[in-house]
Amino acid sequence: MKCVVLLSSGLDSTVNLYKVFQDHKVELVITFDYGQKSAAQEIKHSKKTTQHLGVKHKIIDLTWFKDFTSTSLINPSHNVPVDEAVSINDLEASKESSKSVWVPNRNGIFLNIAAGFAEGLGAEAVVPGFNLEEAATFDDNSKAYIDSLEASFRYSTRNNTKVVCFTDQLYKNEIVKLGKSLNVKFNYIWSCYLGGESPCGQCESCKRYKRAIDSK
Repeated sequence: MKCVVLLSSGLDSTVNLYKVFQDHKVELVITFDYGQKSAAQEIKHSKKTTQHLGVKHKIIDLTWFKDFTSTSLINPSHNVPVDEAVSINDLEASKESSKSVWVPNRNGIFLNIAAGFAEGLGAEAVVPGFNLEEAATFDDNSKAYIDSLEASFRYSTRNNTKVVCFTDQLYKNEIVKLGKSLNVKFNYIWSCYLGGESPCGQCESCKRYKRAIDSK
């Protein structure tokens, strides 16, 4: 199966890329710069992974996202929730903090662009990095969302592009285990919502990644 893989440099997308690399054919890897605070680090780390695997990598500029969203991931005047504002063990608290980092239709835009590349390049599938853990607070990480996208691609692509994700039914700690079995270079992963010299360790994404890495 030929695939177009979406790579943010985070845990989920990186493990999915390695899985495609091992078992299928990576036709293209896409990283999106939508003006997010972590863009430079995501691009830097994505390049490390794609260069290590020797796969074709394309950076797509979507910085016009700022025209329709005030998400804290982009807007410099809005702070990303950190420290006590983030409670990854409390579902209701996570639902509340997720409102600050929500980007309208982000995954819909990403995957539709990827589907266009897939059809044009003769690839059968697009591969995002989703997980069961965050699907509880972000509907666009869910299996239902994947199914709905695949249904829409039957109309918008002539090759009936598939949406394949190897981690959508896994929790983060399970994804770490899968990554280890695939010999993922974890030092090439950037999961932080912020773009400092090193991960902040206090945003939701950092906390989920640390918990998964530390789990036995």
